[in-house]
Amino acid sequence: MTTSGTTAFNMAFTDIAEEAWERAGREMRTGYELRTARRSMNLMTIEWQNRGINLWTIDEGSVPLLTGVSAYDLPADTIDLLEQVIRTGAGNVSTQQDLSINRISVSTYASIPNKLTTGRPVQLWIERLRDNPTVNVWPVPNNDTYTLYYWRMRRVQDAGSGVETADMNFRFLPALVAGLAYYISMKVPELTQRSALLKQDYEEQFTLAAGEDREKASARFVPRIGYI
Repeated sequence: MTTSGTTAFNMAFTDIAEEAWERAGREMRTGYELRTARRSMNLMTIEWQNRGINLWTIDEGSVPLLTGVSAYDLPADTIDLLEQVIRTGAGNVSTQQDLSINRISVSTYASIPNKLTTGRPVQLWIERLRDNPTVNVWPVPNNDTYTLYYWRMRRVQDAGSGVETADMNFRFLPALVAGLAYYISMKVPELTQRSALLKQDYEEQFTLAAGEDREKASARFVPRIGYI
């Protein structure tokens, strides 16, 4: 027998909602049931972002730094930065360099005596505000040749109106359906008796997916030893 020869399986939001409702113990019949499933899916993907790093949501971006300007807004869908560098001589193969810039806490930033000092930025404080994060660099740039390059975690895109697919790696589709079934069961009184079983399945599926969605490069940890 021959195989399909394809590996493109995906699910539109309507299919995800239907599968979740059926696992919860009922067929999806009304537009409201689709709408409430969409709301639950959006809440659940926010929960996933609180659990840790989802590799498919890592984006690279950049911010040109301006002379005398210390604070810069990041895109509104930014959750946090993972890594950041200062690039100088951008675009020139003989001069381009990526230089380290250390992330510091608000306490460390507050303790800087002169926040107007100018030079190449070597420290960065991320102010995680409600609408979008802001980065504050120090020293304040003394020219326009610096660019902040960063790797960020962004928000998972919202559940669509029905025909769109979910904004996630295919490995998370089982966890997505299982989690949505659990969320639905908690909202419908006659389905709550299935909630414990559905939650167990949800956690198992998420653990499997998250265990595979990880950085696989080798890492070496060296203890920092201080002297008195």
